[in-house]
Amino acid sequence: MTQSPPHHGNLVLLLAGSLVVGWRPLIHTFALALRNDEYTHILLILPVSLALIILDWNALRPMFGTNVRSGTCLLVPAALIASFAKAWSASLPPDVRLSIDMFALVLFWIGALVLCLGSRVARSLLFPLCFLFWLVPFPQVMLTGIVGLLQRGSAWAAHALFAVAGVPVAQDGVILNIPGLALEVAQECSSIRSSLMLLVTTMVLAQLLLRSVWRKFLVIAIAVPLSVAKNGLRIFTIAMLGTRVDPGYLTGRLHHEGGVVFFSIALAAVFFLVWILRCIEIRLPGTHNKVRPAVLKS
Repeated sequence: MTQSPPHHGNLVLLLAGSLVVGWRPLIHTFALALRNDEYTHILLILPVSLALIILDWNALRPMFGTNVRSGTCLLVPAALIASFAKAWSASLPPDVRLSIDMFALVLFWIGALVLCLGSRVARSLLFPLCFLFWLVPFPQVMLTGIVGLLQRGSAWAAHALFAVAGVPVAQDGVILNIPGLALEVAQECSSIRSSLMLLVTTMVLAQLLLRSVWRKFLVIAIAVPLSVAKNGLRIFTIAMLGTRVDPGYLTGRLHHEGGVVFFSIALAAVFFLVWILRCIEIRLPGTHNKVRPAVLKS
């Protein structure tokens, strides 16, 4: 019969205590994700991280230990950050206060795991633990900056597609002018929800299917411009259909609900890239036996 590690109960107690103290920002974060499209990706983070940890759990049991020094070095800053946010709550904007509280909560969770299970376990679970930081909602000022970058990038991507298609196009910031139509890439058209979902999904796929660190980073890095390109493709497609086929496309379902179509195209491109890189890894000499132990034992 497999016995629980001696400090397994301490980890449970620390995590439970963190939820007792930090339940309010956690609930507010999930409510924000349910209410605002810009934060929908947050709903995926905790289930995915827990699933990845559970996948590796049995393989990591022989590594269970303790690391008081490293764990304390994470727990103390987490407590100080949370205390700072509480002390200065009156002068902090609510969105900034929520981001700080969630950052402190995630940092505390990681510190508790390092303290109770040791650094070797934490290193082996580095991806799902760091992935938890996606639970931290972007403050509004940061979100506005990201949306602005997506707007400008999408406008340039659509401009390039019009030019390749031979359509005369003039650009003024986020406004595109083609014969018979002026397009503005508004904030609502930045597709930040699908862009963040694509980035998060790509990170998980790269972690699960690839072994090489640089290949993982390559796929994730490509997902960023790919998210801009798929939005540019959406703008180009709707504009061409609206001016060449039926003006109803400019205000129809493809405009308002067609994001999933272009998200699927981008996701298919990510799958294809991951498949190519995985095939390369399998064929490389000496790599066919380098399979993650957790996958073999799950």
